[in-house]
Amino acid sequence: MQITLPFPDGTLQPYTMAVPPAWPRPDGPPQSRVAYADAHVVVDPMADPAAATPALDWDATLRIRRRLWTYGMRVAEATDTAQRAMGLDWGISLDLVSRTAAAASDFGDPGELVVAGVGTDHAKDARDLDAVVSAYLAQLAAVRETGAGVVLLASRELAAVARGSDDYLKVYGTVLSQTDRPVILHWQGEMFDPRLTGYWGTRDIWQAAESVLQLVRENIGAIDGIKMSLLDPTHEVALRAALPAGVRLYTGDDFNYPALIASGSHALLGIFDAIAPAAAEALRALDAGDRLRYEEVFTPTVRLSRKIFEPPTYNYKTGLAFLAWLAGHQDAFVMVRGAQSARSLSHLAEVFRLADYAGLIPDPELAARRMTALMAQYGITA
Repeated sequence: MQITLPFPDGTLQPYTMAVPPAWPRPDGPPQSRVAYADAHVVVDPMADPAAATPALDWDATLRIRRRLWTYGMRVAEATDTAQRAMGLDWGISLDLVSRTAAAASDFGDPGELVVAGVGTDHAKDARDLDAVVSAYLAQLAAVRETGAGVVLLASRELAAVARGSDDYLKVYGTVLSQTDRPVILHWQGEMFDPRLTGYWGTRDIWQAAESVLQLVRENIGAIDGIKMSLLDPTHEVALRAALPAGVRLYTGDDFNYPALIASGSHALLGIFDAIAPAAAEALRALDAGDRLRYEEVFTPTVRLSRKIFEPPTYNYKTGLAFLAWLAGHQDAFVMVRGAQSARSLSHLAEVFRLADYAGLIPDPELAARRMTALMAQYGITA
């Protein structure tokens, strides 16, 4: 299958697509690591894009999640990958969590298969720590009612009112005292959300890590682990080594995940939404002690992931929706608040090539047809 694509130098060149591999579905989840895929949402293309509340294509959105479960992935729901607080408000997020938890019951325990984002985004007028705590607790109770597990999202509202690390420890300590099962903390860097700059009360990453470790030690029974999304493998490895026994470090590093997972991190990754078949095979190889196969499968996906997550990193959701559309997992390349336009055509063309190189375009004919149609919208025909 050959297609003409834009290249970084501004030229149009023919590109010959590879024959996709037949990725096997695993017999079950990986055994040596816990792996969550951070899942994107699919928008109803017929809905009013100017509506205050986006209309989701629920069938396609849940189909994305069911596919992830068949590859042995767990699902992280209603987080930034689902455009949470970037067009997806708390009300529709809770509906999303409820529907996903119900769908997960066909595969197992929703509390194990789904962790859902608990934040404070419905309380944008929070002016003090008590208001932030109340917001967290309201969402915590609502999510637990669905049966899903919990990932405590970093809070823009807390970042705005906190005056130092003690304020973070106070808020998180109070919230953690109300959990009925261990939760995952989320340390998200400013490359994913500039409004989280200086989270944990300081811009010094080592001082921030000390606050995190203090929080974990003081609340160890309430914490399953922490997801670290700083794109900094040195700090991740150091924090992982310092965590108390039994507390997991979930890598959120979409640039360096193969080495981090191999060396001991678990995974909660947006890129797994796009590379689930390859990730499942790599983790199967890791379980079997086959490091050569692990590297063989994962290495080509890193170039793809680094392209999708290139700065501005928070626009990575566009690449995930684009690949799902190319693969036929959704019928339209439409996103909340028109975020499909957040990346250039040349960026998307490079994502196309790198996904093909990694063996992640299952139907080359469909993908070529859809890519050709997209280029035609830009006035490019060949």
